[in-house]
Formats: sequence, C-alpha cells, structure tokens
Amino acid sequence: MGHLKFMQYLNFCCCCIPSFENVRTATPLSTRNALHLTGILPSAVENLDQQKKRALSQLRAKSSSLEKYIFLAWLRNTNIRLFYRLVIDELEEMAPLIYTPTVGSACLEYSHIYPFLAPPGVPDGLYLSINDLPNLTQIIKNYRPYPFNESLTPQIAVITDGSRILGLGDLGVNGMGIPIGKLQLYVAGAGIDPRRTLPITIDCGTNNEKNLNDEFYLGIRKKRVSDEEFYPFVDAVLKALTSVYPDLLVQFEDFSSEHAFDLLTKYRDNLFCFNDDIQGTGAVVLSGFINAVRLVEKDVHPTKHRILFFGAGSAGVGVAKQLLEFFKIEHGMSEEEAKKLVWLVDTKGLVTSDRGDKLASHKVYLSRSDNEGRQYKSLMDVIEYVKPTVLIGLSSTGGVFDETVLKRMAELNKNPIIFPLSNPMVNAECTFEDAMRNTDNRVIFASGTGFPPFVEQVTGKIRYPGQGNNMYIFPGLGLGAIIARPVKITDRQIYASASALAESLTKEEYDQNFLYPAVQRIRRVSAEVAAAVVVTAVDEGLARNPEINSMVKKDLKELLSRSGEKWQELIKYVEERMWDPNHEKAFPTESLIEKSKF
Repeated sequence: MGHLKFMQYLNFCCCCIPSFENVRTATPLSTRNALHLTGILPSAVENLDQQKKRALSQLRAKSSSLEKYIFLAWLRNTNIRLFYRLVIDELEEMAPLIYTPTVGSACLEYSHIYPFLAPPGVPDGLYLSINDLPNLTQIIKNYRPYPFNESLTPQIAVITDGSRILGLGDLGVNGMGIPIGKLQLYVAGAGIDPRRTLPITIDCGTNNEKNLNDEFYLGIRKKRVSDEEFYPFVDAVLKALTSVYPDLLVQFEDFSSEHAFDLLTKYRDNLFCFNDDIQGTGAVVLSGFINAVRLVEKDVHPTKHRILFFGAGSAGVGVAKQLLEFFKIEHGMSEEEAKKLVWLVDTKGLVTSDRGDKLASHKVYLSRSDNEGRQYKSLMDVIEYVKPTVLIGLSSTGGVFDETVLKRMAELNKNPIIFPLSNPMVNAECTFEDAMRNTDNRVIFASGTGFPPFVEQVTGKIRYPGQGNNMYIFPGLGLGAIIARPVKITDRQIYASASALAESLTKEEYDQNFLYPAVQRIRRVSAEVAAAVVVTAVDEGLARNPEINSMVKKDLKELLSRSGEKWQELIKYVEERMWDPNHEKAFPTESLIEKSKF
C-alpha cells in the first residue's frame, strides 16, 4: 500500500505539485506521515536554500549549454518553486540558458530532446495542429496542467507557428522552445504566476527540408499550408482560445514577417494582444535610443539624427515605427517629418519606391522617394549616401558591421550610435569589442545578445555594453496589461513602456552612461513599466479593471508625471501582485492532503 500510495502521489505531483509549498526533500514530516510517505523519501527535510545550492552544483557541472537547458527544463517541470528561485536569484547566469542564446540550440534539437524535458504526463505547452481544426475548443480545454486547482486559468499565452525562430528560420513545431522561454522570463522578470501561463505552437507544417527528413521530427510532415488555409486557421485558434479564456492576453511571437504584420494589423484593435517582435523590440530599442540621444545631444540635435536600419523585416520596421513616435511625441514633429529621418536597407540595398521590385507591404511605409532615381546596393554605399548618426542592425547577418563600416561611422560621428540587435550571438552584426576597437572606444552601443565587458587598453577602464533585451519591456508590459485589463494594447501603452524603461535608470547608472538598467533590478524595472502601462490604459479610458480605474483616476495627473508619492504607491501596488517563489502564499498547502486522497 505504501508503494502504491507513493506512486499515486508522484502522479499527483507531476500534474499539480507546483501549486504547493513543499516539494520532494522539502516535504515536512507531518505531510509525509499524512500521505504515508515516511521511509519512502530520504530522512532529511531540507529548505529552499539547500535545494538551490544542490541544483546550482548540478547545473554548473554540465559541460554544455544544451545540457544545462535540459537540466533546467526538467527542474521546471518537477519543482517549479525551486526552478524560479534559481532563475530569479541568478538571473544573469540563467537567462542565457533558458532563453537566448541557448534556446536557439534547443529549438534546433527540440524533437530530439523533447522526451527528456519533463516527466511523462507533464505537458510543456499546447500544440494545435491544422488537422485539429474541428476540435480546437475541446483540445484547449484538455490542456489542464493543474487539474486540482480550477482557479489557475491562463492569464497570458505566447503563440508561435515556428516559421521564423530567432535568426534560424523555419523550425516548425521545434519552435515551441520560444513560447516556453518567453513565458519563463515573464515569471522571472515581472512575477506572472507560472501556473497561469500558456505556451502555444500552431503546427501548419514546415518548409524546412531538414525537419521533414528527420526521423525524430515531431510536427506535421508536410509543407506549410497556403495563406488561404493559414489565416482562417489562426482565426479559428484565437476564437477558440478567447471563448475558453475571455480575459487571456495573447502575445504573437516569431511569425514570418508578412504574417506577423498582417496578424497584428488584423487583431490589434479587436483582441487583447500584441506582437513582441514588432512592438516589444521596437519599445526596448526606443528606450535605449532615448538614452543614447541624451548622451550625444551636445553634438547632434535630436531632430537632426539620420537613422539607418540594416534589416527591413518585421523587427526592423517595427523598431523604426517606434522611433518615429519619439520624434512625434517628444519633439513635435509630424509623421512625414519623422519618416524623413529613417532609411531602410534590405538584401537588395536601400529600400526605395522606384527600385523596380515589388516591395513587401510593411516596407512601403518607410521606402524612400527622394533618391532622385539613384539606387544603392551595398551597405557602405548607403552609408556614404546617408551619412548616418545611428546604425541599427536587425538583419541576422553576423559580422556585417565590419571594420570598414565601424571606422567610417566613427569618422562621421564623434559618438556613433550602433545597435547590432540580431540574435543569437552568431547573427549579431558586430561584437562589442569590435565596435569599441574600431571607433576608438567612442561608440554608444546596445546589442540584442549579451556581450562581455571591454577593458580599454590605455586607461584600464571597464566598459559595459548595453543590451536591448526585450526582457526589459514585455514582462512589465504584460503585467501592466493583466492588471489593468485594457480593451486593447495601444501604441500609447507601448510608448509608455519604453519611456518608463528609459526613465528607470538609477543615478549611478546614468553617471556611467548606461542605456539600460542593471538586469539584477529587473523586477523593480518591470514594476515601473507595468505602472506606466496601467496609468496610460486608464487615461485612454480602456482599462476594464474597476479597482484600477477607481485607484488611478483620482490621482491621474500626478501619476501621468511618474513622480511623487502616488506614483510610488502604484509601483508598490504592482509589486505586491507579483508572484514570488519565496512567498509561502504562492504555494498554499492546506488542501494538499485532502486533494491527495486517492
């Protein structure tokens, strides 16, 4: 009976132990006695600190990042409290392992490592195949990782079709690592309850021949469906999701550029949603750009910048549109005036209206018509033509900002602003070291992936690169949206998140010319971003949370200034709603024994 009881208990744990305080070796003797587990678990009763120390020891003994990823995935699926204690306490070490750059390797190998990421019966996410079209609603209802607690309905879903994973291309169902990783950062960065997150991959096939020929590939083995099938299927998925979970926030992630823009355009005004590749990337780059403009303002007036984008996909155009908002809102420029500050370069050269090819719809908005019929094919040709003050890379072309490019930018500008934003690291347009060496240490730098500090040879001064990591934006944006429950996510809310991030630096960080705050402060930063989103949603009249409306409206003027006592009170209100693995209230135990009676 004891062994049977233990096996039943383990099965129970696989589904719902994350919702309880004590797990495995931390299970107290009283609970062991009640569940007839005495003698089946080892005698020691440990605390969370001891468990964390052991987990760190095991993790650091792994020889590769992929092995560490697999270890952490198993830990997340068997001891969620310990996993997030580890991630939150050691975020600098853990973030590159649970998301970029390691998640790229994990996605490439996902069908091969999938069985080793979780115990049997523990779902890592929801897979919706186009073959499931007639049964979507029931399938969504089937996804119940915490069946013993019906209150844990999802608050946020990250959804991908795997068609454009990072800079790796079409990975099909192997792209599931991205929604899983993003949602882990929502938890670590902003305290979204991990039990109320929903990773989704929609499987419409793949055009990746390697996947189609891989005997272990776990997705549909056929080419991607046409747009005539794709868009109705996505529509059916979203209708089914919102019928089951009406208050669900949906984040679109890593769709192909055309689909990403089309889906955002179609749903942004009638669905509680946003696209992190377009809006989140745009916001985090805008935030760094705001602080970069401040650093060079003595030499370049903000309205005199010339901004060159190398890469004109969904992320590049999304970032460009966000930067236009800065010039419009902060400097009173018209939309047409602001557009004149931006040039796009794609694989065919400078994006112009008379280039002779059919431009993708998202590029038309920023195509140039003032080129007097001249076309510029290479990046250096465009640089000589534009003479940019800002060079932003979102091309997934590693090393394209080479020595020639960097030195020319340094000749053109006292402090060139260079943002190589492509992920993973091998796709970054340049490294921090290369940028520093080739600009005489004068570069204002932010990257999409993390680079090590650079030591100046003459002075010995340590310089730290900015990292325009979306983690600074989307967790706080999501938390603020969940708290305020606006009818829709608007451009003003996105801009407020970027502006709040730019203002979140401490005096010490400003004095060191940082573009972004220290990642160790991410939860405080996310609280400030969330508070800004909340205030903006109320000011727009879109917030649906009565408590928030009542609280914010009476002090709206002060809160819009993001200063004073009321602003700090709102930040505290947000922080108190963050899930924390250190808080016992996040893991109620009173019903453990009753719900474990088999």
